Amino acid sequence: MKDNLHYGIIGNCRSAALISKTGSLDWCCLPEFDSSSVFAKILDDDIGGHFGFILDESYKTTQFYLNQTAILVTKFSNGIDAFEVHDFMPRYHKTDTEYQSPPEIIRYLKYISGKPSFKVDYQPKLEYAKGITETYVKDEFIVSLTHSDKFDTLFMYTNFNQKDVIDGSEIELSSDGYFLLAYNEKVFKPTLEKMFLEHQRTKVYWLNWIDKTPKYNLYNEEILRSAVTLKLLSYDKSGAVLAAATTSLPETIGEVRNWDYRFCWIRDASMVIKVLSQLGHRGAAQRYL
Repeated sequence: MKDNLHYGIIGNCRSAALISKTGSLDWCCLPEFDSSSVFAKILDDDIGGHFGFILDESYKTTQFYLNQTAILVTKFSNGIDAFEVHDFMPRYHKTDTEYQSPPEIIRYLKYISGKPSFKVDYQPKLEYAKGITETYVKDEFIVSLTHSDKFDTLFMYTNFNQKDVIDGSEIELSSDGYFLLAYNEKVFKPTLEKMFLEHQRTKVYWLNWIDKTPKYNLYNEEILRSAVTLKLLSYDKSGAVLAAATTSLPETIGEVRNWDYRFCWIRDASMVIKVLSQLGHRGAAQRYL
């Protein structure tokens, strides 16, 4: 079965991203759900844009969510050498009523064993890949920009050698590492310790959110995972629920009925809100109304 039929979703109720079963980031719009795409391989394998990892054929991949969270884990292992990629978009309480949900994706690489090595395949394509996206290595970050249609930028911070990342050179992992994709340039330089803290804060947020959901004797895991996915499709600022995180998937190939699902369709959203409310998340209903 084709790899692009299997995707996990991450998000922070401001935007979302889709990651393939082999750890390739193939869809994301920043800074909001309905912004222009920065990765869109799901729409075009050749020019859509993606951010993946290249490993030799000895590695096998497994993918799962960190238990009761929206943190997606892709594990690469050949039986001796192994590491995990923890993908998430930060979301946690800033105050009792406000959330920290920056337009960012963190790819936290957790070292497991041996001497795992990989190459980075980093191909951002801004503004729906309508023009040329140029990528440059700066002192503190890697920046990608386009100005063919309109000017847009994407920043990447990492504790790996930036030139090795862009050139696709072999990288050997001996300790934890990270990639931070940010819509805005950072005032303070990110660190591995800060990325780990963002990971833990986001983990706690989702654990607390799921703790408010009733437990069921039958299909509990499936219900919880579905509830988290519905939550990921809600827009925090208005309470609106998106029909889907994607756009431009035609009803029939080659025809004109080409829908953008990143908006709130009142009928569909009301059904979602009813379900979330029945699962104990009545605040979602209040925000939606």
